[in-house]
Amino acid sequence: MDEAIVNYLKRKYNLLIGERTAEQIKIEIGSAYVLDKPLTMEIKGRSLIEGMPETVTVDDSEIREALSECVSTIVSAIRVALDRTPPELSADIIDRGIVLAGGGALLKNLDKRIREETGLPVCIADDPLCCVVLGTSKILSDFKLLRRIEIE
Repeated sequence: MDEAIVNYLKRKYNLLIGERTAEQIKIEIGSAYVLDKPLTMEIKGRSLIEGMPETVTVDDSEIREALSECVSTIVSAIRVALDRTPPELSADIIDRGIVLAGGGALLKNLDKRIREETGLPVCIADDPLCCVVLGTSKILSDFKLLRRIEIE
């Protein structure tokens, strides 16, 4: 996602920014679906034409456009996974929904976009940045459980 923002600003504004700035943009005004209240942000970078520092103002719709391919890829991957899911598990997903985890889960309205495109309930994990690591440590500490759910 950060790379998509960097490339978008290069193409549209001839502005070079770093990954840290792209991450900040994603966190502050990035979204996967239209926001209730529009957001804008001043972005400082280096002009690719003049080589001098430059500031531009972008809004959330531009960043959503920059992220659209990444978000579409996520939604497509979820659809593929759902298509490959055994019927018994599909029924469980319909009842319980999808839980988003990891840093991408924090993208504003990603849950709403996935909910709209799949028709399934979607929620964000309580601690999306740490839950995968915490779950992995729990499963690794219980080898009997690990063997029971092991996929061959």
